[in-house]
Parts: sequence; structure tokens; C-alpha cells
Amino acid sequence: MRGPLGRDASGAGAGGGKGGDDAAAGIIRHDRKCRDLPFLALFAAFWVAMIVNSSFGFNQGSPLRLTYGLDYKGNICGSKHGDPDLSELDVRYWVNPNQVYQSGLKNSTNDLADAKAICLMECPYPAEDGLNFVCDYPEGDIRLSVDDWIDRDYDYFEYLTPDMRNSSLQLQGPCYPIIFPSINVYWSCQFIARPSNVSLKHWQQMGGVSIDENMLIDKTIHNSINYKSSVLKRYVADIGKSWPVLIVCGGLLPLFLSLIWLAMIRYFVAGMPWITVILFNALVVSVTMFFYIKAGWIGNDPLTVVIGPSDPYVSIGGREINHLHAAAVLMTVVMIIAFLTSIALVRRILIATSTTVLKVAAKVIGEVHALIIFPVVPYFALAIIYMFWFAATLYLFSSGQVLQNDCNAECCSFDLKLGKVNCDSCCGMTYHFIPWCPP
Repeated sequence: MRGPLGRDASGAGAGGGKGGDDAAAGIIRHDRKCRDLPFLALFAAFWVAMIVNSSFGFNQGSPLRLTYGLDYKGNICGSKHGDPDLSELDVRYWVNPNQVYQSGLKNSTNDLADAKAICLMECPYPAEDGLNFVCDYPEGDIRLSVDDWIDRDYDYFEYLTPDMRNSSLQLQGPCYPIIFPSINVYWSCQFIARPSNVSLKHWQQMGGVSIDENMLIDKTIHNSINYKSSVLKRYVADIGKSWPVLIVCGGLLPLFLSLIWLAMIRYFVAGMPWITVILFNALVVSVTMFFYIKAGWIGNDPLTVVIGPSDPYVSIGGREINHLHAAAVLMTVVMIIAFLTSIALVRRILIATSTTVLKVAAKVIGEVHALIIFPVVPYFALAIIYMFWFAATLYLFSSGQVLQNDCNAECCSFDLKLGKVNCDSCCGMTYHFIPWCPP
């Protein structure tokens, strides 16, 4: 049963004659043209702005900035473009515990970003029967390659000259003692305020300066990692890391399942309403249980902020875990509403299955095969646009420059290139994001 398009079939208001008959038949004979020129100009301006902004983002942005920290030279940990090559060194470690402690004091002029940090493969741990060191990147008079430095667990204290050793005992480098254990929390080594008595005793016997052992050394790093802006950056970075999952589970799989759903309407029209309701409720329950598992309320696989192995006696929280608990509660509410709505719709489903509405839909799908194929083309076109938008957003969010901080810190460190203690460049390096990104 095919009716006319456009005007009423009776030709009312068509003006009579041949024009009225054409209108009644749904035929448009006059030339068609664009009538919304202001909106067309606005749409063109949107794409020009989109191309300009995305070009700036792709040029100035680096998604690695959203995940990994900076060392004292301004290198991104884990970047192969650093000096030296840090492609295998993706964990940020603050070498001077006293600087970390002082940056956490209320009246301190130092910030944690000004404390000296380098990039390592994993967080170091104090020796059980002695004292180990973490030394600066090998350069200058230290004739070691980066690979040899890594193989030596970042320790070349035995190669230091007397001046270098004396500087190291003053916590000015190039080597620093490993007194506190540390664990990898979102690619930054968080100190545990539980110093090794053995390592601390060896350090004192060597004539090293006093090391602050206050709990503040733990809280300072944890607060920095747990800032709202830091959490937001990690969420955005997770979107960039999960693009294979988004493409498969958010793009290809729904397309495949939608085609199956249309095919089932064609051949299993009577049972499709019940199948749809059952599958929807099963999906809601599955997602809710997944949140329960990751929240630690069911099973033994909760989400943790620690990357890699950790001390089972050390518990570290984070905003992400609190957000996960809130999401689990929200999904519980959604699950209850879904169940109640399904029960309320039982009578309407029975009415729908007893009428010819679904049968007509099945007949249309069987006769008009283009109804299944046609949406695929705009679907893939929109998918390409969405991928471009996601990529542009990710790079714009991370775009900016790495600049040295302007601080009033009074500290010195041994510069291996200069071969002496340098007190002129004590301030650390920080990302300076574009204005619409969080600091």
C-alpha cells in the first residue's frame, strides 16, 4: 500500500490542473535549491574552525603527557624523543626524599614539580642488607650507556670522584640513596613512609645528611597523583588507549548485532519482543555485576591504582575507586528501574505480539532489502568523522608546551655535563596546557 508523498492525495490546495495532479502523486517538477544559506555558511565555518583547531592539536599535542610524568630535564617518561631515549623508562621517580618532604610543608616555597625526578623502568626498593643508590642519567665523566646504567639498577656510585661522592652525601647528586620503598601508582613512584633501618644506618655511617622520615613524604606524592585535574587527564588518556575496544565493541559489534536483530525480526517476529527484553535485562545485570567486581564488592579482582606487583600490606586509594563505587550504585538503580519497567511492559508486549504491527515490519524487511544495506554507508561515514573528532579532542586536550617553573627554591644539584654543583636551574619543568585544558 503505497500512498502519495508531500501533499494530500485529494489535491487540496494544489491549485488544480496538472500541477495539482503532480502534487497529488508526490512528484516535484520545479528546480530544487539550497534555501538555508546562513546555516550553510555556519556549517562551513564550523569545519574551517575544526580543521584549524585539530591541526594545532596534532602539532602541539602529545597524549603521553596525560599519562606519564616529566623528569627534571622536561622529558616525557616513556618517550623515545627524550634526552636520553626514555622509551623503556616510563616510571617517574623523585630521587631526593628531602625535596619531596619540603614541598609538602604548608609554608614551603617549593612545589613537588620542582623536586628532582628521573625516569626509571620500575620503582626501586631498598636493599635488605646494605645501601643502594639511584644515580642520574649517565653523561659527562660517567662513561656508561643508558643500557648499562639500567643493567646496573641505575647505580654507578662506585665510579664517582671524591667531589661527586661528597655532593651525593649532601643529597645533591649525582647519586641518591634508596631509603624508602616505593610503588608504581599511575606511573609515578609513591614513597611509603616506612624507611629501611638497614639502609638508613649505612647512610648515616657514610656521613650522609639527615633524611626526613615524616608521613608527609607519602601524602605529598599521593595528593599530587590524586588531584582532580590529574584524574581527568587519566580518564581522557584512557579513551585514547582503549581505541581498539571502542572500535570493536562500540562500532563493529553493534553494527553486526543490529543486522542480526533485523534478520530475527524477519524470521522470528513473534518472539522478538521477549528476546529483546530478556537480552536487555541480561546486559544491564552483566554490566552491574562487572562494576561490583571492579569495586571489590564481589570476587577478588578489584580495581587498584597500583601498576604491577605491590605489597599486599599497603593499601592505597584514589578518586577513581570512589568513582567506581558511585558507578556501581548508579547501575544498581538502573537495573532496578529496568526490571520494574520490563514488568510493567508485559501487557503491552502481549498486545503487540497479537497484532499485525510486527508482522508488517517483518514483511517490509523481507521485501525492501535496501532497508538493511542503506544505513551501513552513513554509519561508516559517521564512524570516520567520530574517530577524527576523538583524535582531535585527545591531541587538543594534551596540547601545550613544557616550560621551566618560576620558583623561589634554594637548592643545588650536581651537573654531570658541567662537572660541578649547579644552583642556577633548581626549578622543575611543568606542562603549560592551552587555556581550555586543565592546568
